Amino acid sequence: WYQRRVREAVVSTQSTGGKTLSTVMSVVLKRMSSSFTRAVELLPASLNWIDNDFYTGTGPALEAINKATGKVVMSSATATAADVEVAVKSSAEAFRSFRKIPAAERGNLLLKAASLLEERAEDFAHLETLDTGKPFYESVMDVGTAVDAFRLIGGIVQCYHGSHFDMGGSFAYTTREPIGTVGAIGPWNYPLQTACWKLAPALACGNTVVYKCSEYTPLSTVALADLLKEVGFPAGVFNIVAGAGSVGAAITEHPGVHKISFTGSVPTGKKIMRGCSDDLKKVTLELGGKSPLIIFDDFNLRNAVSVAMLANFFSQGAVCSNGTRVFVQRSIIKEFTDQLVERTQKLRVGNPMEDGVKVGATICKMQYDKILAYLETARKEGAEILCGGGPVTPDDPELAGGLYIAPTVIGGCTDDMTVVKEEIFGPVLCVLPFDTEDEVIERANATEFGLAGAVCTDNLSRAYRVVSQIEAGSCNINTFNNFPAQIPFGGFKHSGFGRELGEECLSYYSQTKSVFVETGDPWCPFD
Repeated sequence: WYQRRVREAVVSTQSTGGKTLSTVMSVVLKRMSSSFTRAVELLPASLNWIDNDFYTGTGPALEAINKATGKVVMSSATATAADVEVAVKSSAEAFRSFRKIPAAERGNLLLKAASLLEERAEDFAHLETLDTGKPFYESVMDVGTAVDAFRLIGGIVQCYHGSHFDMGGSFAYTTREPIGTVGAIGPWNYPLQTACWKLAPALACGNTVVYKCSEYTPLSTVALADLLKEVGFPAGVFNIVAGAGSVGAAITEHPGVHKISFTGSVPTGKKIMRGCSDDLKKVTLELGGKSPLIIFDDFNLRNAVSVAMLANFFSQGAVCSNGTRVFVQRSIIKEFTDQLVERTQKLRVGNPMEDGVKVGATICKMQYDKILAYLETARKEGAEILCGGGPVTPDDPELAGGLYIAPTVIGGCTDDMTVVKEEIFGPVLCVLPFDTEDEVIERANATEFGLAGAVCTDNLSRAYRVVSQIEAGSCNINTFNNFPAQIPFGGFKHSGFGRELGEECLSYYSQTKSVFVETGDPWCPFD
């Protein structure tokens, strides 16, 4: 699936000429990924966007950092509560007219945006890699998932409807109506993808959006705003205010914002819930995870290792759904671990713009220190670092300012260890043995999180039986982190509520109006 998305987004018009896809991709990525020059050329004039134009905030300067090198690439004033007020007022004004545009027209705007975003996949991928530090090929895939969201929602909203009720002469019906101004707050690991996952249903349903990107990754979302203007979205429909947590708080607490959609950590999600309580805002939360991956001994061993790597090493391990608790049936755990360590050690860490690099730069010093602290705690608690376990210094002196951590496999783990219980958000997985099906289900569910999970087995009856008992909202069988746009994505328990993607996501960005129509004389006992 990942190869398919890269191919569709980047090399759809190039003939393979008898070569393998991997050979073609190697040639293309080398051509596209030689440096950060193109990304620098695409830097926006400001990190704020209001009324379909760049906006100069009144807050302190925010520096955008090339994560691979640690160098500042631009600086822009952030927003303040006063700027949030301007953005919300703009969105409220735009909502009055935008909500009246037929759903089919709003859907067509999203379809146009999907096509243009797909055409410019290379440029957006350059910006995304500069901003996040993730390998370029991953950024290409992220653009593909953003395109998928726009294209799916832009199509299905044109058929989204209420219901009709025959009441025996009289009748009733329901309609789906927009909520108003949506305040959306995005994370730093998938800035473009997450923005599109929130924007697509919000705009499709006729809402307007005030968006706050993560202060660590603000670039691609501003470029997206410019693209939406180009395809014809009216001014004020999508506004962006840049800054740290205080800007998010100003959005959350603003009485002119009617819904909050947040992706991020559990503690911040709880703060947002409290901030929304006074005026009873609608809330959607996609929060953290510590997901289980269960591997039974009948599953192909090489495929099992592949699934474990899919579950842990994209985006330097900063994926909320990652299967960081890898439960392996005891009879195969040694052979599995040996193969996993061997393949993990071969992963190339370094310049994310270079072909062949699989693990890029960590997002910031705070996260870098946090990951290393978890690894040190693992050692102290008796776990065994089987590979990785510390910083990597790339050979290229240009990367000296970047922060790199080796992909890490930890063995000798028990369920009560800190690295097994807490979300690390780095390239770290823990291998844990299990013996029986009932045992592993109980252990898999022994967590406050419930975002994702997976089971790997050739026995489909067992696969269905186990996955039906995993307490998580987004599950896979015989793969991991495969969440196409057609199916809803979201969590159970402390991993949040509400759903992104799929037709179901539209219900979280609209509200039901019920109408009863009396076709005769109204009944009245008060004559």
